[in-house]
Amino acid sequence: MAIQLDLPLTEDKVKKLKAGDQVLLSGTVYTSRDAAHKRMMDQLEQGEELPFAMEDNVIYYVGPSPAKKDAIIGSAGPTTSYRMDPYAPSLLDQGLKGMIGKGDRSKEVIESMKQNKAVYFAAVGGAAALLADKIKKVDIIAYEDLGTEAVRKMEVENLPLIVVIDCEGNNLYESEKEKYNRRVEHV
Repeated sequence: MAIQLDLPLTEDKVKKLKAGDQVLLSGTVYTSRDAAHKRMMDQLEQGEELPFAMEDNVIYYVGPSPAKKDAIIGSAGPTTSYRMDPYAPSLLDQGLKGMIGKGDRSKEVIESMKQNKAVYFAAVGGAAALLADKIKKVDIIAYEDLGTEAVRKMEVENLPLIVVIDCEGNNLYESEKEKYNRRVEHV
């Protein structure tokens, strides 16, 4: 049974989430991909404010496709997360509590998640149109010149996710590979 999880994502909520938990996420998330992350790092280095406060927030690594007529957003599937790994620890240090994407994370990101009590969610790749149905409102809030990679503020309702790496560093990408390999050895 999926956990109903409302944002903001406080440390108390993060500590209750365990790798393997299914979550239906509701509230405000922000989008950001490679180019936007690079700009945010440049702003941090120059002592400027970021486009949104990281404290207790969640970033969805997505660059949605253009909306069709009468739709608020196009397909909105997750992008591969490792491209944000060089930037993620700095944002976690700013208070970011959750990231949504697909694919494994670096050891540096996982260590930072443990230190900062944060969680990494996976959204199912290949289900972008279904995920878009869970997005109820979208506004571009920064870097509009980046097009699909602009930073967006999105209201989501019951966005289906899986906790793949929890704040203790438990990692489904590792544990499930081990289980699979043990099964294969016994065949």
